[in-house]
Amino acid sequence: MNNSDWFLSFNEKVVFALRSLYASYGYSQYKMSKFEEYDLYALNKDFLISDNVITFTDTNGKLMALKPDVTLSIIKNITDKPEALSKVFYNENVYRISGGSHTYKEIMQAGLECFGDIDSYSICEVITLAAKSLKAISDSCVLDISHLGLLENVFESFSVPVLNRPQILKFIGEKNVHELARYCEELCLSAESINTIKFLVSATGAPDAVIPALIKELEGKTDITPLMEMKEMLSAVDTELKSMLRIDFSVVNDIKYYNGIVFKGFIEGIPSSILSGGQYDKLMQKMNRRSSAIGFAVYLDCLSRFNPISNEYDVDVLLVYSEKTKISDLNNFIAQLIKNGERVLASKQTAKNIKYRKLIDFDCEVAKGEINA
Repeated sequence: MNNSDWFLSFNEKVVFALRSLYASYGYSQYKMSKFEEYDLYALNKDFLISDNVITFTDTNGKLMALKPDVTLSIIKNITDKPEALSKVFYNENVYRISGGSHTYKEIMQAGLECFGDIDSYSICEVITLAAKSLKAISDSCVLDISHLGLLENVFESFSVPVLNRPQILKFIGEKNVHELARYCEELCLSAESINTIKFLVSATGAPDAVIPALIKELEGKTDITPLMEMKEMLSAVDTELKSMLRIDFSVVNDIKYYNGIVFKGFIEGIPSSILSGGQYDKLMQKMNRRSSAIGFAVYLDCLSRFNPISNEYDVDVLLVYSEKTKISDLNNFIAQLIKNGERVLASKQTAKNIKYRKLIDFDCEVAKGEINA
């Protein structure tokens, strides 16, 4: 561990690791204002994690909002270049109700966005970075991946009414197969169609096992082009990351905003997803942008009670000295301990409420000749 790591919270270490990761892939840091006009969020409330937004009236009379989301703000302010590729990352504070405390919090959020001429490599790269982001937090992690384009093709092929699709997606997201089947029966879908939808929802696991099974089940029933694209992109992901990828069609972001690949990331010890993202061309179109887009966010507030590096001690050495201690000798000795990788707290008396691995009385050790300052 680097000595500077002692003074960083786990969240801060994660932020630094993510910034370095994204920059290494050519993403530029994007900085933004703490607030936007409220209309931006009012028009896209369904896209937000929470529609509870903190507002205030500006000096010019405009209703403003403390930023509850980063993606909407970036889309609004970035130059629309559909023929080019823009890659940005961010670590910004957002203001919304925290999932842990259920009160308004200033929350650090990190993530990235890729805009413009999005191709298969761009999508593969973002999936890779999402996986590596989880790895930067914990080795015990999984990235669940779905494809809304395939679900839409299934709905079209099985003549599922457009108005009823959000409810079906809700059941799929909940993995509520019983209610899903019952609802599809009410819509008079055929038994074969219902069984296929149930198979799609239940097929979860490693891409190399699940995708071939889905191809076999869906081929001839619907357009499986999205599935073949998914297979190609995931097969190109770095070998060391493939074990953490999992196909799971219960990952269903809002279909009004998202299309194509969508995903959520989880780490052991936290019950909710800590990372979420996907392709959101529909949101871009809604905001009058011609570019395609894909990105994800890492919700760092979820890490408030997660720290895999649990230190048994606050410091390694509690070094007690007195008024008669020679400062130069004390300073040299502390410097040597720190150079050797020790965390040192120097105090004139034994500190209360401090957990230490070793106690050294500097003056006693000097008297015994055991400290060579």
